[in-house]
Amino acid sequence: MRTGILSAVGGTPLVRLDRIFAATSFRLFAKLEALNPGGSSKDRPAMAIVESGLCSGAIRSDSVIVESSSGNMGIGLAQACRYHGLRFICVVDPKASRVNLKILEAYGAEVEIVAEPDPESGEFLQARLARVRALLCEIENSFWPNQYANAENAGSHYRTTMAEVAAALDGQIELLFVATSTCGTIRGCAEFVRDHRLATRIIAVDAVGSLIFGDQPARRMVPGLGASIRPPLCAPELVDQVVYVNDVDCITGCHRLLHHEAILAGGSSGGVIAAVDKVRDDIAVGATCVAILPDRGERYLDTIYDERWTREHFGEIEPVVAMAAGNGRSSPAWRG
Repeated sequence: MRTGILSAVGGTPLVRLDRIFAATSFRLFAKLEALNPGGSSKDRPAMAIVESGLCSGAIRSDSVIVESSSGNMGIGLAQACRYHGLRFICVVDPKASRVNLKILEAYGAEVEIVAEPDPESGEFLQARLARVRALLCEIENSFWPNQYANAENAGSHYRTTMAEVAAALDGQIELLFVATSTCGTIRGCAEFVRDHRLATRIIAVDAVGSLIFGDQPARRMVPGLGASIRPPLCAPELVDQVVYVNDVDCITGCHRLLHHEAILAGGSSGGVIAAVDKVRDDIAVGATCVAILPDRGERYLDTIYDERWTREHFGEIEPVVAMAAGNGRSSPAWRG
């Protein structure tokens, strides 16, 4: 018996994907973070940061939580704040999806939209963070979770996400594929691997044009993957390999997951699957691989899963026919 919605955060299933890479000789498991109650892996750090702040006294009953988010962390915080009766202001930009804004408002979050990018960098993230800092100065007893630097972000994944994966597979994981944005997930998982002396290689999945591991900024349309800064939580020394994916890779990966595995996942999940595909020929025979799939696809029905949107931004994404193993029928996959 659990008490309260936040007690359902974590414990997400690890399922074997036996169709999408059916012709390969390695085993691939997916950690389905979409099944957290708020719909993403960000439920874990959101809950951890809020409850740590409440325990330490940094957050009081009359505190105002202020954070910048492109979607999932905002929703995770909105859920945690609603549960604890806290006021929450979420600073977003025009790229935030209508669905995410509706979810935030349903939880009672106050949404502030930053209309213009930062004049120096040309990026919205810096503009959002500047607005957060301004609000912190304006609002008495305000609290900034600061997901890009808060140790509880990585700590939540150390204590739960990677601990769950390791327990399910007895620590026998050759490759772990992790999408990067704030770097909380990859930092927490990699530190768990290091501290428990697991023979697991950490594969960071980053977006082309992201500045987390690269230095060449470029326009990105799919949210939740990559960042226009190198977050303080980023620890390159804990990463064994970086695989870059572009927006079309993410879209393709999402459609492959849906058509082969019946998993309706978000853009960063598609990017993780695309990264596995890029290195599949280098994976050892019999290796056990884990892909952390961060969120659910319903939030992308008006973008990634909307043919008009994809055509407008990327032109035609050519449909191909691929055999889905196990049912003897062909089903559509996608490639850019």
